[in-house]
Amino acid sequence: MLYLLIAEAALELIPSEVWGHPAIRKYAMKRGKHPSKLLLDISFHYSAVKNLPHIEKRGRPDIVHITLLEALGSPLNRSGKLRVYVHTFRNYIIEVNPETRLPRNYYRFVGLMEQLFERRRVPPRGDKVLLRIKKGSIRDVVGEIAPTEVIIMSEKGEAVSLNKLAETLTSTPKPLVIIGGFQRGDFTDETLSLANLKVSLYPEPLDAWVVVSRVITAYEEGIGLYERSWRASENT
Repeated sequence: MLYLLIAEAALELIPSEVWGHPAIRKYAMKRGKHPSKLLLDISFHYSAVKNLPHIEKRGRPDIVHITLLEALGSPLNRSGKLRVYVHTFRNYIIEVNPETRLPRNYYRFVGLMEQLFERRRVPPRGDKVLLRIKKGSIRDVVGEIAPTEVIIMSEKGEAVSLNKLAETLTSTPKPLVIIGGFQRGDFTDETLSLANLKVSLYPEPLDAWVVVSRVITAYEEGIGLYERSWRASENT
């Protein structure tokens, strides 16, 4: 099983400091909701939030959307060997059921995330929970998973090939890989302190979904997922 954490993700509701800004008021009126129930998106709200602290890690829900689509649609997830968590900028943890099928449309995804923040689960009722959100830190996630190895993907880490990464991931029973869910910058010192290993696949920054696709592919190759899947299909 591979555990994947999209960390310090640029996913949050509009902060109270900018509720009164004209751009926010206009957007809230158009959406028919109070700003406190709307997802922050710098594509629409940049003029209101450009001076907020740590803006390089805020207001990019699209990063989480594309990255989750990549992870949940992978053969590894379809085979039941992937667990995905999201840690957000304001210290919320999203637990993602492997059976979740996210909307491909970005605006439907935004609506889903707004519902999640408000109702704390998706769907709001029923026994089956696809998405659940709660307050918590990256350290809480690590404690809950109790991985045998914590690996952070960073361009400042040790340079490794995909084959080497596959060896590293498959040589430990319960690997947790942490990938940044923000547009630029680096992890906090606290996050970096949790890693047993920091590795890099490329000397320049890569989009989160690109890194996720490479990590998942490395693990799939390392456990021989494709070969076993083809053999199983031939025997049915």
